[in-house]
Amino acid sequence: MSAQVPSPVTEAEASAPVANPVEAAALAEARSLVRDLFTPRAALYWPDLLLSCAIGWSAFVLAIMLPLWSIGQLAAFVISVFALYRAVIFIHELAHLGPRVWPGFRLVWNLICGGPLMVQSYTYSGVHNLHHYQHLYGTQADGEYLPFARMSPWAIGLHWVGALAVPGFVLLRSLLLVPLSWLFPPLAHWLWEHASSLTIDFAFRRQRTRHDDPSWRWQDLCGVFYAFTAITLMGQGILPWRVLATWYLLLFGILLVNGLRTLAAHRYRYPGERKLSVMEQFHDSVDVPGIALISPLWAPVGLRFHATHHLFPGMPYHHLGTAYRRLATGLSDPSWFLRSSEAGLLPALARLLRESRQHSRAE
Repeated sequence: MSAQVPSPVTEAEASAPVANPVEAAALAEARSLVRDLFTPRAALYWPDLLLSCAIGWSAFVLAIMLPLWSIGQLAAFVISVFALYRAVIFIHELAHLGPRVWPGFRLVWNLICGGPLMVQSYTYSGVHNLHHYQHLYGTQADGEYLPFARMSPWAIGLHWVGALAVPGFVLLRSLLLVPLSWLFPPLAHWLWEHASSLTIDFAFRRQRTRHDDPSWRWQDLCGVFYAFTAITLMGQGILPWRVLATWYLLLFGILLVNGLRTLAAHRYRYPGERKLSVMEQFHDSVDVPGIALISPLWAPVGLRFHATHHLFPGMPYHHLGTAYRRLATGLSDPSWFLRSSEAGLLPALARLLRESRQHSRAE
């Protein structure tokens, strides 16, 4: 089973500043090498998602049942974090597939992953797409970008401390804010604009776009159902309150790992003062091929090839590794391509912090 996907020449590229002839030729050569890698395969998406959720939720249950602070419990918890983190990251694929491609896959993802964790797919679809428009990338309209390289290391650290509050907020959102928004339209408008987006820029204000998922209402209803059911069962003593504590720590763990991955995904050098070319956006992004068995844990579902993804946003995750290897070895001059590669997570983070300190000292 396959799906229709965007052309290798994306809308984002079409709206970008015109590249110089050398860059244009390099990008054209890159596209020619990967032109056959734009068809997503459902036979890979489905088992990957289902297995990740099966492992993750089974480990979650074990973490609740095993003795507190035992080695077994800690191991089960860590497994649940990384397995469900992988499942959650399919939200990125859903954003690029679009709301009308594989509706069954989107439905199942929300039922077994997004709903229980209260990170519905519509909170990313329609928001993430803006990040790939060259005329918006790195600007205030891009909720997934902040000029971290121009901020102090302390400011970067404090920004991510906010992840501690996110699990509590999404629970409050499903238990209280969403139900109230059904009764009070002004609250619904505020919720959409201020609290319906998975972004790193807290000042981001969401507007309606053609990429928005039309099924967002039932996704919110799904989150409300899970929240009220869990709280009711715990209140009646059918489930222990330990479920809530473990869920909170699970979501925080997922956000923590994803936060580190996000910091390593870009150079974050631009303050949003001008439009960037495709090549500039690519060189502001980072590929971390890393170690085959380690890197997919912290950057799953193809996200370790983030710069390659920014060259070809329509490419499905299971082809990004192949694309990276083809370009690294097949380009007539691969130096421009390899400039966006880092050896691992720690070197990528170290570079960001080094540039942050240098900028802070220069001010």
